[in-house]
Amino acid sequence: MDMTLLQNYWWLLISVLGAILVFLLFVQGGQSLMLGTGNMEYRKLMANSLGRKWEFTYTTLVVFGGAFFAAFPLFYSTSFGGAYWLWMLILVSFVLQAVSYEFRSKPGNIYKTQTYDTFLFINGLVGCVLLGVAVGTFFFGGDFTVTKVNLVDKVGSPIISQWGPEHGLEAIGNVKCLLLGFTVFFLARCQALLYFANDIADARQDKIVTKGKVIVNGLIFAVLFVAFVVVLLLTTGYRYDQAGKITAVDNVYLHNLLEMWWTIPMLLVGAVGVLYGIFRTAFDAKWRCGIWYSGIGTVLVVLVLFFIAGYNGTAYYPSTVDPQSSLTIANSSSSEFTLTVMSWVSLVIPVVLAYIVYVWYRMNNKPLTRAEVDTDSHAY
Repeated sequence: MDMTLLQNYWWLLISVLGAILVFLLFVQGGQSLMLGTGNMEYRKLMANSLGRKWEFTYTTLVVFGGAFFAAFPLFYSTSFGGAYWLWMLILVSFVLQAVSYEFRSKPGNIYKTQTYDTFLFINGLVGCVLLGVAVGTFFFGGDFTVTKVNLVDKVGSPIISQWGPEHGLEAIGNVKCLLLGFTVFFLARCQALLYFANDIADARQDKIVTKGKVIVNGLIFAVLFVAFVVVLLLTTGYRYDQAGKITAVDNVYLHNLLEMWWTIPMLLVGAVGVLYGIFRTAFDAKWRCGIWYSGIGTVLVVLVLFFIAGYNGTAYYPSTVDPQSSLTIANSSSSEFTLTVMSWVSLVIPVVLAYIVYVWYRMNNKPLTRAEVDTDSHAY
């Protein structure tokens, strides 16, 4: 494979990881629902249902970051190293999640279960919203400049990327990024309800997954998603030419959809799948398969978002202060040798995915019951 094909291949892998991560955020969505369920018996069922999957989300997030570091190190150093307040808030929220599942029901828990349930809610809200905000910067940009010659400057600073004083906090104040963040949050809540409907076999399930909860969260998500798509298609973005020069293009993401025509059916099928999964679950109490329609739909929609962000000569990480500093898959990737070696390593990915599917099946081959929670020595 030549350099261009290698870069496109690795952007595809990162897109797949990002899409799977957004699907797995149903764990965070479920955590955000727990405090609204006053009955501790219901919460225990919800916590143990989610507790069987929370490590998948955490691991996928780490792999997503690792893949970016290996394939596009300039993005990793620019975003993770410069917008550190945004990423630190995300990291702290996930540390709270790990601590909560570890100690929530341990004997001698001096902080009480309510404290750890609050931590889980914080991770559910902050984790979803701020990850959405971070992905929003792929479209709406960040306050940074990149000067690669600093690497060989023996007198001055060797730092390549320079950020404004907010160091990522400006993205949280960006209404467009927040719009994506809350879209992800309500999608995660919807998918959590669909997951509970599929995973919990208990008379209490009807109290956890109510028609009202599914409809309200589904409608809020639908409105936010449509608003985000409209805003995105009207956004001015950046493209680069063969010489690497970056220029502004009005409605660049709309042009990308039209020029990469195959993304349009993916987007439509994905959106319909998500909405079908949500609203059929709301109106058919006996139907338990909504999570799969919604999950596959989510993966398709997020793949399209990553494709129009990085493909078709588009800058996937625009700079709001210096367009020529914007990052593309061409100017931010690793060397051809590194990408080639990692491409061989990536051939084990299907094996890893097969293992994940197998573990998921073994965990969910029988729905969770109250009796199982009461007798499980590792209950959360």
